[in-house]
Amino acid sequence: MYAMTIPEPGGPEALVWAEVPDPVPGEGEVLVEVAATAVNRADLLQRQGFYNPPPGSPSYPGLECAGRIVALGPGVAGWAVGDEVCALLAGGGYAQLVAVPSGQLLPVPKGLTVEEAAALPEVVSTVWSNVFLTAHLRPGETVLVHGGASGIGTMAIQLAKAVGARVAVTAGSAEKLARCAELGADITINYREQDFVEVLREATGGAGADVILDIMGAKYLQRNVDALAVNGRLVIIGLQGGVQGEIDLNTLLRKRGAVIATNLRGRPLAEKAAIVAAVREHVWPLVESGVVRPVIDRVLPLTGAAEAHRVLAAGEQVGKVVLRA
Repeated sequence: MYAMTIPEPGGPEALVWAEVPDPVPGEGEVLVEVAATAVNRADLLQRQGFYNPPPGSPSYPGLECAGRIVALGPGVAGWAVGDEVCALLAGGGYAQLVAVPSGQLLPVPKGLTVEEAAALPEVVSTVWSNVFLTAHLRPGETVLVHGGASGIGTMAIQLAKAVGARVAVTAGSAEKLARCAELGADITINYREQDFVEVLREATGGAGADVILDIMGAKYLQRNVDALAVNGRLVIIGLQGGVQGEIDLNTLLRKRGAVIATNLRGRPLAEKAAIVAAVREHVWPLVESGVVRPVIDRVLPLTGAAEAHRVLAAGEQVGKVVLRA
């Protein structure tokens, strides 16, 4: 098969479409013929040499895909050759074939194209596991989503609204904030021009956010704590603003707040399978009914992954950039 390899870390030009050995599905795995995959910021970090895949995972980037099952490994039940699926991956989506643990498979939602299905597994699993399974966002609470126009952000807005939460977002332009509002965001904050702590306090009568989904890490750490409501939960899932920061623990203590840092890629298979099962139970009905939809900025050929990486690095997109095989 062919896959997008990274012979040496570097810029987008480091991605090289090359012939590689076909994967063989192991115990509990299926082999998926990839029809489409999607670009995530983790792919850019991997290309730069900063985020290697977990041991035993494919070395090619790509944390999600959609396609068709072409072979079953030993011990697989509930799936058949020919099934149309999308999948959460630890790597390997930028390829013609990928071996996937069966617990990380989802059926392609009714009414969606294969490109739309490819844009779902990583962002939906990330949002559901962090905002709902970890932070326990409840109806009537306020959630602040940093990077509201990103793939994760556009999904977080929709899922939070679907459960009856109030949604605040940050983004860097009026155009992106307008798109967030169209998706249901109640409070929109231009982080280039406004202080999100002050805007959020004013909009919530001084209460702050019950849940904050953060992609910035160190740069926003203290301000996120300042923006938390009493009993608030800050969930850090990205480090775009650095890895080391300081917080005033007295502020956190007075708010009885929680700071949680998580990732998805390196979790044990059983944990990933549990998250995917929860997504299928709780999110797939919302997708199939049209309440929640993937937001796709553009679809490019898989061989054009370098351009997709440039788009994501420049922050030009709203939602997901999809690669068609």
